[in-house]
Amino acid sequence: LIFEALKLFVLCSLFSVQVISMASALSLFIKQGLQAKRTLPLAMQVMSNSSYASGAKYVSKEPLTSILMELHDTPGALHEVLKYFWKYDVDITNIESRPTKHDGSFEFYIDFQTCEDDQTTNKLLNVLKTQSSKLMVLDERKVPWFPRHISDLDLVANRILDAGTDLEADHPGFLDPVYRERRVGLAENAMKHRYGEEIPHIDYSQEELDTWAAVYDKLQSFIGEYACDEYLKILPLLSEHCNYNRDTIPQQADITRFLEKRTGFALRPVAGLLSSRDFLNGLAFRTFFCTQYIRHHSKPLYTPEPDIVHELMGHVPMFADPDFADFSQEIGLASLGASDEDIQKLATCYWHSVEFGLVSKGGVNGPKKAYGAGVLSSFGEMEYACAPYRPAGGVEEYPEYRKWDPKEACKQEFPITTYQPIYFVAESLSDVKDQMRLYCKNLQRPFHARYNPNTRSVWVDRAVSRDDALPVEENPYSK
Repeated sequence: LIFEALKLFVLCSLFSVQVISMASALSLFIKQGLQAKRTLPLAMQVMSNSSYASGAKYVSKEPLTSILMELHDTPGALHEVLKYFWKYDVDITNIESRPTKHDGSFEFYIDFQTCEDDQTTNKLLNVLKTQSSKLMVLDERKVPWFPRHISDLDLVANRILDAGTDLEADHPGFLDPVYRERRVGLAENAMKHRYGEEIPHIDYSQEELDTWAAVYDKLQSFIGEYACDEYLKILPLLSEHCNYNRDTIPQQADITRFLEKRTGFALRPVAGLLSSRDFLNGLAFRTFFCTQYIRHHSKPLYTPEPDIVHELMGHVPMFADPDFADFSQEIGLASLGASDEDIQKLATCYWHSVEFGLVSKGGVNGPKKAYGAGVLSSFGEMEYACAPYRPAGGVEEYPEYRKWDPKEACKQEFPITTYQPIYFVAESLSDVKDQMRLYCKNLQRPFHARYNPNTRSVWVDRAVSRDDALPVEENPYSK
């Protein structure tokens, strides 16, 4: 019986179901006496029928109901409640428990899928009233708007903070009318794109190809020495399947086909910079918003903004690595419906990892390798961040290296126009992913989300109501 109770206890833990206590788990079997062997399959069936255990059954628009019920800590109390969900074939999506401040009772927050037949839901609620000392149907949790299906990214892709054409006066291309016109054309193409369409082929000019070649050649001098092993493993495959070379700017449609086969990631054209919330929300669907313009030809080794060199030479190879892809999606899922404060923390973690992260098998004092796109796409910063000598990257001083810890990284401010003064160093990409997953798990999130790659939708475990704050503006390029 103890072994069977342990199995149920572990099962509940796996599905975020907090049983009252180990003793209560054991009581499920003691109460049934000789019928204990039939009780475990019953409990397991309740769990396996739940959407938490089988997210593929869930249709994202199905409503959820949240209840708060109070149970006395008596043998079999939890079992008596769960069996009615099984009886009425109602899927539980989330259970949380906490002790009350009086008489040793426990409060349970339970979210479950609302039945199409209201009578079934009402029958369940009525019988639960007889099993609890208190039962309340709770209002849905209000959260910021977030996409539920990958096609919802169409609603945020054009909410850019700049149009990709609004150049600052100190931008190398500010006074070049031809360059500015080119940026406008690429922005229009990106804004026309919709989910399900293939990314159109872009004919880059010889001037743009020469700019790409200049940066590509310069990066080769440092990538072999300072890029992480995963990056170096992927780069030849990109050359083979996506035409990565000095003479051709790879096409995003080819890259997407390659990434989808390896990790399920895809690129999506974007006209300019998005807000942190919108950008991170895309990662939840394994979608990376990607620019299509390139820096000005007058300064091929400098860019004041992310461009296609940064995206394709920095980000893309890493999205082909399973650990990195999972880690990136972990940040994205945590951003869905998150508070503004948590969005800021997640975006800062993203900066110190996906953009400027380093790995070292020897810890912060060992030889450093880059996995962050901001380092991998900048030959100067790659040398500055990873080289064991000075001067490096044109700088005499060493940066500060800290052990990767999302709890600390999320609070660390950073500059955006200079080399980073502080780099966070992980032992491996697996270490980056595991620590970020633990950090996200401990965030005070309004719900937990799971991505279903078959339906390309997210499933949430609690009843939530999305804020209607998403502006609905007519896209001039949608007609």
